[in-house]
Amino acid sequence: MVEQVAAFAAVDLGATSGRVIRAEVDPSSSDGVVLREVVRFSNGAQADDGGTLRWDLSALFAEVLQGLQAAGEAGPLLGIGIDTWAVDYGLLDATGELLAEPVAYRDSRTELVIEQVHASVPPAELYGISGMQHLPFNTIYQLAAEQQGPLWDRADHALLLPDLLAYWLTGERVSELTNASSTALLDQRTGHWSAELMDRLDVPAGLFPPVVQPGTQIGTLTADVQQRTGLGAVPVYAVGSHDTASAVASVPATGRDFAYISSGTWSLVGVELDAPVLTEESRAANFTNELGVDGTVRYLRNVMGLWVLSESQRVWAERGQEVGIEELLAEAAQLPARRTVLDVDHPDFLPPGDMPERLAAHARSTGQPVPESPAEVARCVIDSLAVAYRRAVADATRLSGRDVSVVHVVGGGSKNALLCQAAADAIGLPVIAGPEEGTALGNVLVQARAAGALNGDLSALRAVGARGLPLRRYEPDLSEHEAWAAVG
Repeated sequence: MVEQVAAFAAVDLGATSGRVIRAEVDPSSSDGVVLREVVRFSNGAQADDGGTLRWDLSALFAEVLQGLQAAGEAGPLLGIGIDTWAVDYGLLDATGELLAEPVAYRDSRTELVIEQVHASVPPAELYGISGMQHLPFNTIYQLAAEQQGPLWDRADHALLLPDLLAYWLTGERVSELTNASSTALLDQRTGHWSAELMDRLDVPAGLFPPVVQPGTQIGTLTADVQQRTGLGAVPVYAVGSHDTASAVASVPATGRDFAYISSGTWSLVGVELDAPVLTEESRAANFTNELGVDGTVRYLRNVMGLWVLSESQRVWAERGQEVGIEELLAEAAQLPARRTVLDVDHPDFLPPGDMPERLAAHARSTGQPVPESPAEVARCVIDSLAVAYRRAVADATRLSGRDVSVVHVVGGGSKNALLCQAAADAIGLPVIAGPEEGTALGNVLVQARAAGALNGDLSALRAVGARGLPLRRYEPDLSEHEAWAAVG
């Protein structure tokens, strides 16, 4: 192990923003890992001329290069790691060129092909192989829609987004395990692409590159990238490239009896296991088995998350009613809890659009008070998320047999005191909030071990990452817990 400060760059792309973080790792320091954001840039899917929602990944890559240059200006880097959201991909032609900017998962193109996929692979069989929660945007459905489009006959390879960015950095093609497991095309039992699923769905067996584990060195920066960034031949490592995998790797837990909520645009709520749960009861409860760092399984349910609130803020801003998040939450905290609690996982809340009106429509349809002001909308979203969290934690423990004594909230939502306290009250367990930068921290911890700057198992990595973190603890109010338990 390197007994000195080692620097790494974490490229962390989310659905609304991206950033490059320079991390300094010192195993002998009381801080362990120090993160410093060097570049942040906006992101968002935009409709093309045909109305298809797409990511401008080429523009994002240019921002990433600027970020890497800035990260290197403070001193040499020992590694680079990339994490993004899951399920989306780019198609490459036989020369390795991107055929079109990647389609965004919120696009509606999969609506007409889901039944077609299920006719070839019934849902119970699909779950028994892939272990994936049914979500309409899973890669398996996106590829079925792709087969009916104009690019399919020209496609030679497909790369999930973090793997595509790594390919542009290094010229090497791989499929990182944690993200590959989210496609519903991976066999959870083997950790490799399912030849059976590929064959039954007419997906070429070699469409995706072979699967590699987090911590694998993908390659080094190409000469062109070195010239554009001013960096040398820096290694690029596969990390937990599904951002949730990196976030869960950062959970500052000291044992295994914890649940987690990776809270951001989405909320991923579950427990960490040693093996997938592939039962019919698990499938019916819509739980997913995503592979994690060091052979772990992230047994979780996708909850719609703070997207509902951020999209509401976007709509208000377009109408000239811009409200900052801190002001919004402060006003929401003054309102009574549980006035309006909705099913935030309803498909109506998935696409972009007039979110406040959709919330109002659902309130009317369920006979509840309609949230009208921004503060009322925020309170409705927070309370609805807390109830969804309570259900997910209860189901995860029941279906997996894992006992839980504490809930860790990582990611941007860990800053939201109103949400964290509501979650503690609703679940009836202490909530430990932090780290806010969990995804970047988990990314760096895996890199640092691969480069020899750290060693040990996942628990050892978490112990280093937890040093110096400003964690916040929220104890449940038992009287409030009884009131939350009566909801839904």
